[in-house]
Amino acid sequence: MVVDETYLRQVLTDLLNIPSPLGYTDEVAGYVCGQLKTLGVDYYTKRRGTIVATLAGKQRIADRAIAAHLDTLGAMVKSIGPDGRLRLVALGSWSARFAEGGRVTCLGGKGEIRGTVLPLKSSGHVYGDEVDSLPVGWDYVHLRLDQPCCTAEQVTALGIDVGTIVAFDPNTEFLANGYINSRYLDDKAGVACLLTAIKALGMNPQLEVECHPIFSLSEETGCGCGHAPDNDVGELVSVDIGPVAPGQNSSEHMANIGMKDASGVYHSHLVTKLIGLCEEHAIPYRKDVYKFYRSDTNSAITAGNDLQHGLITFGTESTHGYERTHIESLLSVTHLLIAYMTSKGLDNVG
Repeated sequence: MVVDETYLRQVLTDLLNIPSPLGYTDEVAGYVCGQLKTLGVDYYTKRRGTIVATLAGKQRIADRAIAAHLDTLGAMVKSIGPDGRLRLVALGSWSARFAEGGRVTCLGGKGEIRGTVLPLKSSGHVYGDEVDSLPVGWDYVHLRLDQPCCTAEQVTALGIDVGTIVAFDPNTEFLANGYINSRYLDDKAGVACLLTAIKALGMNPQLEVECHPIFSLSEETGCGCGHAPDNDVGELVSVDIGPVAPGQNSSEHMANIGMKDASGVYHSHLVTKLIGLCEEHAIPYRKDVYKFYRSDTNSAITAGNDLQHGLITFGTESTHGYERTHIESLLSVTHLLIAYMTSKGLDNVG
């Protein structure tokens, strides 16, 4: 099947340009629903907004699902100082080290207000060497708004208050050599791969096993898609980010298959199937163990779903920071998703 790389790149660009920090996902969910409609895919939404699509197949009992999440990291206003500077709390787990210097938008209120997240001591001309000795943490940064406001009252007059969500600019770059740099490749690159795989199947595909693409909205809190699979789902694969760093086996240039993460071991039968599909279809891959990591599948297992679970990742440098992957990894993941969706069911579905 032909993988439309142009479509993959365009969808990824569109997704990255839509702010979707935890708790602010309506617009990005609407975009994905629009893509599913264009592709002729039936779907419905759960009460919390999770999107569940259906690709028809012959086997409908012990069928399969593939999960990717639309929510990203971000921040929320915790308090407003008397000087008009905003203190923040992280949405999701990420270091304030990567927030420092970030250009942001305060969402909601009276229009979209722009600003910059800065260390409490941000000027060497004022603080000298103290700018380098300030600890790293959310207690040591604040948000400077690009508005004439130097009191808390002036800030609230802008419609900004405790609980206002703050979205960081993604700073996306697609390089000619195939590298892609951006905040929030986690998991918008995974979503782009899944939509591209669905597009490759064409209108009204008749699969061996019915497949349910799931787009969750709260993976970064650990909630994920635990509520989404129905009782007929026998296999659940998450497509998500794969950390690339010294000591890790994942690569930015191929698909990666998770063997274990912080929650435990992925199901051996499904892992073996994914590896076999890579070898059968000559898809470059590596296996890896992720020590500080959980995926949508973990939330489903924790919620008590009786299913086999697996993990496919696109290799990414500096996860939850300024992330970087390569188009080769995204294409490999897309090919593996297609191979999985078009494969026969597992022999052991119990």
